[in-house]
Amino acid sequence: MATVETVIIGGSPSLAADVAGEGELLLFLHGIGGNRSNWRRQLDAFSQSYRCVALDGRGYGLSADYEGPVTFDIFASDVLRVLDHFGAEKAHICGLSLGGRIAQRFYAHHPDRVASLTLADSRPDTADSRSPEDRDAFFNSRAKPLIEGGQPSDIAAGVSRSLASPNASEEVLAELRASISALRVEPYLKAIRANLDDDYAGDISKIAVPTLVVAGEFDTLTPPAMAQAISAGIPGSQLSIIPGAGHLSNIENAEAFNRVLGAFLARVSRG
Repeated sequence: MATVETVIIGGSPSLAADVAGEGELLLFLHGIGGNRSNWRRQLDAFSQSYRCVALDGRGYGLSADYEGPVTFDIFASDVLRVLDHFGAEKAHICGLSLGGRIAQRFYAHHPDRVASLTLADSRPDTADSRSPEDRDAFFNSRAKPLIEGGQPSDIAAGVSRSLASPNASEEVLAELRASISALRVEPYLKAIRANLDDDYAGDISKIAVPTLVVAGEFDTLTPPAMAQAISAGIPGSQLSIIPGAGHLSNIENAEAFNRVLGAFLARVSRG
């Protein structure tokens, strides 16, 4: 098990992160229903070789709340604060789902600060291919019960089941339920709104750092076909499908996820 320290990065809002190990900075960015604890298996696996940082996004976990709406540019500015806090000229950035879009946006603004990208179970940070009806359906499934006075724990079981593979273990489902139940309503709704409304229309073909694209075999939210399209659009990128996993491939099949990520990082790291 990694020796993990939780640090608070000052500023507005303050940001919390779990930190373990020494070496090149390896930054993990969680998904829209997650928090820094989603990456504990990766901190255990990679802290012997890297300085691993698992961030709580603003308004998540131990990171502070904030006024006003959020955008991906704002999320990306938080990533810059993290790199600066740790004195890292560059970082390997691994983002899952929402975190993958944040990683892409950060690269768009600060390509010189990125050593590599890992985009796991994510969407391209371009105009959303979902129809307005699909976007409304996603918003209603996640946000409507909360707007009407419910709590994240009320939607945790259903959302967890929709994210996991058909054969997910009870341990995995319990972890996902706990993660969703820990959400704070207002920041979660802001993140959903940003994810649905903040279409960047960027060009992933301009990504010029080593890139790994990952998807769970049974991910229905960002399916393997989407990962294949992302990988096809990024010159020289590597594609890996994680067997037996749903949307949270780093949790549901951590062994395979870590093996793929480890091999990729070994190839692209300074050593």
